[in-house]
Amino acid sequence: MRRQAEQDPATPGPVTADDLDQVVQLALTSLREAPATAWDGKAGSLEWDCWETVEHLADDLFAYAAQLGPRQPPLGDEVPFIWEPRRPGGPSNAIHANRAAGPAGLLQVLESSGALLIAMVRTTPPTTRAYHGFGISDPEGFAAMGVVETVVHTYDLAEGLGLEWTPPADVCARTLHRLFPDAPSGEEPWPTLLWATGRGELPGQERRTSWRWYGEPRG
Repeated sequence: MRRQAEQDPATPGPVTADDLDQVVQLALTSLREAPATAWDGKAGSLEWDCWETVEHLADDLFAYAAQLGPRQPPLGDEVPFIWEPRRPGGPSNAIHANRAAGPAGLLQVLESSGALLIAMVRTTPPTTRAYHGFGISDPEGFAAMGVVETVVHTYDLAEGLGLEWTPPADVCARTLHRLFPDAPSGEEPWPTLLWATGRGELPGQERRTSWRWYGEPRG
């Protein structure tokens, strides 16, 4: 697995397909340590169980890849797949894993969805723009969105599954710079990203009860 060189978080570079590849593989390595009997428990503070949360994460990565897929990506709405829950209160997904395949199959679905987005970010011209509800974005922006979804939902899953999880600080720093221009500086990147997504505390900052990112390309 290729790794980015360490960068000064004060001057982060762009979020890349390699960054997304790295965090997806690190998440898979952690999640493979979970007991087979633990997947029906809640994922941290979410209302979904751990199985549903992995399906939701896989669905996010798939959806971002699909949004970049058309020769002329839509700028006014999402590509119109059907997203629907399988139970009241469950995540609205187009992607579902076959439960008969067990946790190994579930994680294979996650890895495949991640690979689709990684490939689209690598091959889509950087001038391409596509719709997202948090701002029309470019391939780097969709890579950064995929990083956020992966690292924070793996955090939720780690809480529910009893696992350790700390993603790379340099990737978190680049992602914060790309998507969260309102985040405070001077703190460690991973705790700041947890704060930015309503999952943690930062000194001198109120805990967020609602949040969003800003997908538009940075000038």
